[in-house]
Amino acid sequence: HQSGSDRIAEVAEGLPKGSIIVNVQGDEPLISPDTIDRVVEAFTSGNADLGSRCDIATAYEPIANIADVLSPDVVKVVTGENDLAVYFSRSPIPFLRDEVKRYGSLAMALERESGLLRIFKKHTGLYVYNREFLLEFTKMPRSRLEKIEMLEQLRALENGAKIRVVEAASSSVGVDTAEDLERARNLYASAAAGIGVVD
Repeated sequence: HQSGSDRIAEVAEGLPKGSIIVNVQGDEPLISPDTIDRVVEAFTSGNADLGSRCDIATAYEPIANIADVLSPDVVKVVTGENDLAVYFSRSPIPFLRDEVKRYGSLAMALERESGLLRIFKKHTGLYVYNREFLLEFTKMPRSRLEKIEMLEQLRALENGAKIRVVEAASSSVGVDTAEDLERARNLYASAAAGIGVVD
């Protein structure tokens, strides 16, 4: 399988038509159940209203530090009307042209004007879709932008899918590097100690 969606599609083949699939990516071990509920609600309520129909629903978190804006391991998302995704990228998007001209670099602009961080949204590894769209999506050939950025959601966008993006209920830790794994382990240990669970 080329992606997590491909693995889930194999299982979804045996599910009833109309089933709603919730795909929590393996690199999001600490995602909040409230975030999952929000995304499912956004998907089901949006598709009850044909005016704001979507094919996929997912989540974002505000970015709180400059390193995450600049990191290619942190996927960013830009949304437009109706909270629909316009693009996902490993690069900092949207590009702050005037601020970069003013300060000489994006890092310097963000350092000098910390409020600019609010512009950036970190994509959270969670997708909700119905069985039929998932099966159709995984039969589509990998797209040009997907191959460039190594982000499967770009295949959906390139094929005209509508992706609704809602704010996560709380922040999570995406595990993409050894440092992320250590941070996730520390957070889990702290939470487990607080509720009396032995790590």
